[in-house]
Amino acid sequence: MELFKKAPHIDFLGRRRVAYVFSALLLLVSIGSLATRGLNFGIDFTGGTLVELGYSVDVDLGDVRRALDEAGYGGATVQHFGTPRDVLIRIAPRADVSSADLSTEVLRTLREAADEQVELRRVEFVGPQVGDELTEAGGLAMLYALAGILIYVGFRFEYRFALGAVAALVHDVVVVLGFFSVLQADFDLSVLAAVLAVIGYSLNDTIVVFDRIRENFRKMRKGSSIEVMNGSVNQTLSRTLMTSCTTLLVLLALYLVGGEVIRSFALALIIGVLIGTYSSIFVASPVTLLLGISRGDMLEVKKEGAGTVDDLP
Repeated sequence: MELFKKAPHIDFLGRRRVAYVFSALLLLVSIGSLATRGLNFGIDFTGGTLVELGYSVDVDLGDVRRALDEAGYGGATVQHFGTPRDVLIRIAPRADVSSADLSTEVLRTLREAADEQVELRRVEFVGPQVGDELTEAGGLAMLYALAGILIYVGFRFEYRFALGAVAALVHDVVVVLGFFSVLQADFDLSVLAAVLAVIGYSLNDTIVVFDRIRENFRKMRKGSSIEVMNGSVNQTLSRTLMTSCTTLLVLLALYLVGGEVIRSFALALIIGVLIGTYSSIFVASPVTLLLGISRGDMLEVKKEGAGTVDDLP
């Protein structure tokens, strides 16, 4: 096992049963929450009116909510937007009031309730039909991405690797969605974009590990499948951790100081990077091993009178 002398010797695959249990618990909680509570869709998906206001002084969100409740807008979502003087209000569509009138009424109500000046910064309208179309398009985008990845990895490696990679990606997507469902955090188009980015990030990590596994299967003459795969994961461990840590530093900065607009996006990516790093080690390779991958599946077929690709100068 000279190939693995300089690499760490952590028995990742020896702990695969513990990982199976942990992943099963994560998936059960995520699927259970998605089935019972669902996602807290933002205005991009549900439709409604978004109003951004600027106050001349710092404003208490409790006072804004009370004023809206008294005016009959009890279901509105109110949050700071960048600074304590900027307020973002999301209001679900109402059949008795047009979107334009709704924003005007909200502005008038808050101006009457506030002693300071209130400035209208931005108004956005999204119809329920557009929200339904975005929900459907977003779901199809994830399915197309997973199907494309299955085909790509199947051609590049072997079908067992493809199934292992897709299993890890489905695991990551479900856990990220489950996290937003459990916390009932806003799920808007930026979060959907982050989920799609998580698929790409996690796949990149998994492909690096699979490439090393395929290479070591062809180089090593001894060693079981578990030993080869375990050694390959250890060889790529430093690269995996360095990539994850540097990415997380950027995402934490975006989450902490990037403002309210990008916070949900950064949060989804933080969870995605953490769970994607875990799945590339404890899900993709163990699932591939469970499917029965062996050295024979990785060896090139040698034609009579010809060498393998590795024999070419």
